Amino acid sequence: MDLQELSDRQEIVDLLTRYTRAVDTKAYDDLAHVFTSDAVLDYAASGGPVGPPAEVVPWIRKGLAGFQRTQHILGQVSITFDGPDRAAVTAYFTNPMVVVDREGSEGLWEVGGYYHHDLVRTPNGWRSAKIVDDVQWTRGF
Repeated sequence: MDLQELSDRQEIVDLLTRYTRAVDTKAYDDLAHVFTSDAVLDYAASGGPVGPPAEVVPWIRKGLAGFQRTQHILGQVSITFDGPDRAAVTAYFTNPMVVVDREGSEGLWEVGGYYHHDLVRTPNGWRSAKIVDDVQWTRGF
């Protein structure tokens, strides 16, 4: 592994963190720095749409509006390079989410699975051209 590959791997992990931080902090405009403008976001496994960021990000915003707090935890990250400017990435995730009922009691809902990304190198760094939200389990729903 050479220095460029090490650098690319770290930039890719940083991109995954940018994605989860934007969602967890509800900084949805920051997702413009994660996805290409023509990216395909596939949330079908969560009951959501498949389409470009302009169509899917509002669905994410609306779907998470009922949660007080969310916190993604990323685990293993597998990165496979396809030439110098493309990479396939799979990251394990767990996403606990806090919901508050009418009486003010907090409940914990969780989702776990994999995020599959097709990444491309752009003049502004690595960006996701496609994400598939591959839900494997839920708890509390």
